[in-house]
Amino acid sequence: MIGPRAFGNHLGVADSFALDQLVTELPADVTTPRERARALVNEHIDFLWRLLRRLGVPEADVDDAAQQVFIVATRRLAEVAPGSERTFLYGTALRTAATIRRTLRRRQRWLEHATLEAASPDHTPHEALEHRQALALLDQMLNGLDDELREVFVLCEIEDLSAPQVAAIAKIPVGTVASRLRRARQAFATRLARLKAQEAKAR
Repeated sequence: MIGPRAFGNHLGVADSFALDQLVTELPADVTTPRERARALVNEHIDFLWRLLRRLGVPEADVDDAAQQVFIVATRRLAEVAPGSERTFLYGTALRTAATIRRTLRRRQRWLEHATLEAASPDHTPHEALEHRQALALLDQMLNGLDDELREVFVLCEIEDLSAPQVAAIAKIPVGTVASRLRRARQAFATRLARLKAQEAKAR
């Protein structure tokens, strides 16, 4: 399994994200208590940022996408049982990322925004380079998957969700999750092997 910490949330993103501004500027029809909205953002921004990146949202657009997700969440948070917030955010993030990917394709902006996450300032230059290279490789591999395969792969392999959890979030049968995950793993492995072969020839 590819661990979420290995392929990174943007370290320190919670500090750079405009938490107070987001909560202050919530639409007037949001009835969620500000305290719960603030706690939602503080607790889940790192994982949500990482998830949106892995779902194909360019780094330059992740903050805006995260804000969209949180606005939707705060509008409906009264309907979400305590303890189920992350599951709700998963589903909202899937839909938000899918919309952004479609928009990017129409505008042919995908390559322009395929940038790399910033590495931790605690890393040595060599570690930072390896971190960026690993993220670039992961992005390259994920970009080659169909959207439906990518979503299942990210949720299962990176976010470590079970097939029933993914089925509930994506609103598809468990068997479909298993089938897509198997195909995604095969496609991922094939692309990785092909890339390694190309690198070996170039040496």
